Amino acid sequence: MSNSATTVGAPAALKDVTLTSDEFFQRVRERFNFDIPPGLTDPSIIPRTDDEGMNRVLEIIAKEKPIRPAAVLVPIIDRAEPMVLLTQRSAHLNDHAGQVAFPGGKIDPTDASPKDAALREAEEEVGLDRSFVEPVAYMDLYGTPFGYRILPMIARVKPGFELRVNASEVDDVFEVPLAFLMNPANHFLKTRQFRDITRSYYEMPYGDRYVWGVTAGILRALYQRVFIP
Repeated sequence: MSNSATTVGAPAALKDVTLTSDEFFQRVRERFNFDIPPGLTDPSIIPRTDDEGMNRVLEIIAKEKPIRPAAVLVPIIDRAEPMVLLTQRSAHLNDHAGQVAFPGGKIDPTDASPKDAALREAEEEVGLDRSFVEPVAYMDLYGTPFGYRILPMIARVKPGFELRVNASEVDDVFEVPLAFLMNPANHFLKTRQFRDITRSYYEMPYGDRYVWGVTAGILRALYQRVFIP
């Protein structure tokens, strides 16, 4: 896979992407639910995106790689200004080393559900006690070129928690305003080559943090479902 990237541009900003926590979670409940998509474990059901190049890549990967079901927590902290909790993965990891990510990982056979997997991983990675976490809904299934089928779970997080970072998995944890991540003016579309296929991905730089790839893709999908009528 080529590592070259070309800026395509950023879409125009909406006039208002600021919502209170109550307004945001009300929209989430209206547009998502806790139904588990069959494509999480069925290789014949390909997660779809709005990029035809990426859709072709996912079709190829589904034939070549085994499915790797995973779940991530999309933690929205219920502050006066809603914040999104993100991690910086450890630089020594085999997969996605050093990248900005949501807490989460593969779904283990001992996990009762994707929800339990996301909560468990958040506890293991950053020590987020699940008593502070209110699961709200699953998002749409997200496929990656590495064979992962990721089910993001949106959660409302009460302030007052204390974090304990697992240094074997995470280098840092930080917060970004939800309004910043939901503003399409901050969504920069790039392209990358996969074999002979041009596929797109998003990046959302925030200060010295580089949010891109899967994490930015999930955030972009959240914006499209919650902020676009």
